[in-house]
Amino acid sequence: MSKDRPAPDLPEPLFPLVDAHTHLDACGATDAAGVRAIVDRAASVGVGRVVTVADDLAAARFAVEAAHWDERVFAAVAIHPTRANVLDDAVKAEIERLASDPRTVAVGETGLDLYWPGTLDGCATPAEQEDGFRWHIDLAKRLGKPLMIHNRDADADLLRVLHDEGAPETVIFHCFSSDATMARACVDAGYVLSFSGTVSFKNAKALREAALLVPVDQVLVETDAPFLTPHPFRGAPNQSYCLPYTVRALAEVRGEDPQVLAAASTATAERVYRLPSRGQG
Repeated sequence: MSKDRPAPDLPEPLFPLVDAHTHLDACGATDAAGVRAIVDRAASVGVGRVVTVADDLAAARFAVEAAHWDERVFAAVAIHPTRANVLDDAVKAEIERLASDPRTVAVGETGLDLYWPGTLDGCATPAEQEDGFRWHIDLAKRLGKPLMIHNRDADADLLRVLHDEGAPETVIFHCFSSDATMARACVDAGYVLSFSGTVSFKNAKALREAALLVPVDQVLVETDAPFLTPHPFRGAPNQSYCLPYTVRALAEVRGEDPQVLAAASTATAERVYRLPSRGQG
């Protein structure tokens, strides 16, 4: 992401949409006014609700605060796999407290990231990540909340751990970026796959092939803002208001009407996150 590139223009609206995974703090929000400004802009193009996601303890605290500041915001909390080496008893206790909050709709993002270990200073080892992932799986099951997974270069290991531990009732693969083989395995297991701006990238042939295999009731859409801004704005700052660009790109790949896909993804978000339906507050 380059701060030198201008932010994308507002897209043509698509109603209704839920941004299934964003990072309001990383988008620059620090208080209730900042959260409201981002969500107001998103709502102007049909993105009426967002799930803001934590990757460390400070972000988890912020996510829950933001969800209490604005009724259109919901939280997901966990320790990111690359930071799983901080999961001592005190951190686990606070994450569990935050995950138990009624405004927290998922445990995440957790999982495995085998890209960074050995190259990123302080990154959790694969063994530390797996221990942390197993703890988050147990937490999601104890709380009865969806498990939101981060996956980088770890397809086989993620499926192995989920099988070993017994997956929670609902598993969401955030920013699904794997191939058709992994998509089939996830679909067969009943997991939900969330697609981001990467589906619009010119070099994402394997991902587009995977996207064709996912039943519409197992599809979510997300920005992962401020990252992964869709083509042709790749590299520019991303926010939840950009989600219609991704939905239109995904709809084109799948041969679907963007409005129909928007409504279906919202219905899936309401189901998996247990959000009130539109009009219910």
